[in-house]
Amino acid sequence: MMSCVFHPLFPEHSDFVMLAYPVFCRRRKVSPRIQFVVRLGFSQFPAVCLLQGVLSNISSITDLGGLDPVWLFMVVGGVMFILGFAGCIGALRENTFLLKFFSVFLGIIFFLELTAGILAFVFKDWIKDQLNLFINNNIRAYRDDIDLQNLIDFTQEYWECCGAFGADDWNLNIYFNCTDTNPSREKCGVPFSCCTKDPAEDVINTQCGYDVRAKSDSEQKDYINVKGCVPQFEKWLQDNLTLVAGIFIGVALLQIFGICLAQNLVSDIEAVRASWVPPQLSVRRAPPHSSKKAPAYYS
Repeated sequence: MMSCVFHPLFPEHSDFVMLAYPVFCRRRKVSPRIQFVVRLGFSQFPAVCLLQGVLSNISSITDLGGLDPVWLFMVVGGVMFILGFAGCIGALRENTFLLKFFSVFLGIIFFLELTAGILAFVFKDWIKDQLNLFINNNIRAYRDDIDLQNLIDFTQEYWECCGAFGADDWNLNIYFNCTDTNPSREKCGVPFSCCTKDPAEDVINTQCGYDVRAKSDSEQKDYINVKGCVPQFEKWLQDNLTLVAGIFIGVALLQIFGICLAQNLVSDIEAVRASWVPPQLSVRRAPPHSSKKAPAYYS
């Protein structure tokens, strides 16, 4: 007998769950845990769709050979889910296979992070070139996507920089280049995020960068930040080297601590199993000096 019952797990997704969940009608013999997992999956599916919609335009600016970075986020999330599931269920159910899987998987991640750190230090010049290429590609597409535009403006305001290595990098954008054939009002200008901030101004002047690159280099310093974002990022790393190193070391220690705890729990479980002796079955015997024949279940 089938009984299709609607139990929304989260009210904010009730419209979607109301349409999707009845397809998976609840059988009376299905475990409540399975029903919970089904409802959880349907209720969280809209979040995945929202992530796909928000990040759908990122692939146009990352130069990953057509690979949509949304899939990268989904893969990382899937790995984190599998790792957390194996560790939690393995510890809860004392499952040595899941605990060993957790420790080995965590060890592989730690090894990959260590390898990536060493390669980043060895090939730092190549990384700098790739970062420069990435920023220049984003400069070209500055007006093509509002999310990208906000990201670039936030970066330039936070680092107090302009372009990859200087304000002249904005010549790569068709709206800001200084060519004679450029009809844009923003010709020879920069975005407002390049401008130096005036504490007395309460309203952002979005036209502060107009025609600023037509001035001399000495005059530009009075209006915009002339340093590039790549040198500013390197300066930030040098100024906060202790903080960055502390974060990486802390993450590494947490991973090593998790591996040690998992292996210690596996050793304890195996030691308990090795010392476990099954109890002897009690045997009923006939009373002594009895003339009656013992029943069949007596031995």
